[in-house]
Amino acid sequence: MIKAFLFDLDGVIVDTAIYHYQAWRQMANGLGFDISEEFNEKLKGVSRMDSLDIILAHGAVELSEEEKLSLASQKNENYLNLVSKMSPDDILPGVTDFFTQVKKENIKTALGSVSKNARLILERIGMLDNFDSIIDGTKIAKGKPDPEVFLKGAKELGVSPSECLVFEDAVAGVEAAKKGGMKTVGLGKKEVLVEADIVFENLVGVDIHELLQAIK
Repeated sequence: MIKAFLFDLDGVIVDTAIYHYQAWRQMANGLGFDISEEFNEKLKGVSRMDSLDIILAHGAVELSEEEKLSLASQKNENYLNLVSKMSPDDILPGVTDFFTQVKKENIKTALGSVSKNARLILERIGMLDNFDSIIDGTKIAKGKPDPEVFLKGAKELGVSPSECLVFEDAVAGVEAAKKGGMKTVGLGKKEVLVEADIVFENLVGVDIHELLQAIK
């Protein structure tokens, strides 16, 4: 029986992918190469330092750990400048109505995001109080597809992994949930999120009771 919903942030609650892309692209351009929006898809659900390694490999650039940390910090500053302007208008379609159902049904909720800026974003969009637990990049040692972020969420909520349903838009996130022994709802394209138990384009019109029946 499902007792808790665990949500990724980017691509599920809000879409900050464009801001990440703009900040990473600015960094890459400064190093003398470019990255496309298509390439940026590979970075979804991946931690900041792992994303940096993927980008540097793409540009055939080798740097010291100190230089990497400096670049990652610079990228994050650029990203924060962009997300600091976010508001409730940036909440993705269907999310507000879905969380109204969640509250009515008294289902426990946790955020499971590798982003170290998750709390800031939730504050900006007015959804901080919608979560009983927030597990973000400041609380984990391993990024997705490692299940740590979701397992910690389950632990903080006091439920077992088998009692959790994870909402994810990224392949790495779905894999993390599966490794943790959890059911998954994919949000996006079925042909991409093939490992998810059920896939919706987004949360628009999703009924909790019908969903729980479907994933039994």
